[in-house]
Amino acid sequence: MKTKTFLLAAALVSLAGPAIAGRPVTLKADTANASGIVTLGDLFDDAGGAAATPVASRNGASVALDASAVQAAARRAGLDWANAEGLKKIVVHGGPVMAAAVPGAPAARSNIEVLTYARSLTAGEIVQPSDLVWAKMAAAPADSPADAEAVIGQAAKRPLRAGAVVQARDVGAAQVIKSGDIVTVSYDADGVSLSMQGKAMGAAGVGETLAVQNPVSKKVVQTVVTGPGQAAVGPGADQMKASNRSARYAAR
Repeated sequence: MKTKTFLLAAALVSLAGPAIAGRPVTLKADTANASGIVTLGDLFDDAGGAAATPVASRNGASVALDASAVQAAARRAGLDWANAEGLKKIVVHGGPVMAAAVPGAPAARSNIEVLTYARSLTAGEIVQPSDLVWAKMAAAPADSPADAEAVIGQAAKRPLRAGAVVQARDVGAAQVIKSGDIVTVSYDADGVSLSMQGKAMGAAGVGETLAVQNPVSKKVVQTVVTGPGQAAVGPGADQMKASNRSARYAAR
């Protein structure tokens, strides 16, 4: 009885062996999908009979798939994707994403790394490091930042969808002063320090110009925002504006 059980177990292991090993596949250089239902054939070369196996749905221009989940789905379908690059996300888009041609620029590489949003953000929300993830795509939009620091600490100008490619036009300086706020305006130059309080005539972020009205004289002065409820005028403010055009204030 024990011998028969052993032989049966051995036979089962032998049959399972090829399925566990699976057919080796490689991730496509251009992970695109036209139907809205992402399949293994959209993701991998040589997917064979498993090409029609659905993996996820794409409701927007692109969708970010968890690489580990894709690897598991491929394994269940008898495919073996080694993920030698150590990818965390795979972005599948509905069509080619073309970068603007720049005279003299080198040709775009296939399946380059681009920044994408790890989660959806609402308008005005501050972009945090955990909100960004690198993913592979065929090409990058012309204004896609090469460094995450370019957008971390910035505020979303509009709702941003998880999986979408990060673009410079998505974000701007976080507003630390709103219209109608009371602002302390400082002047520091040649050992002279003065301050006054006024009313903000608009909204602005750090390093941006803000019109502030003197409540007594009703005169409006142009200031440079230095922080929440703070602004400056004079040589120091001009220098700050010139050297900190990309200054950001990350709310915590």
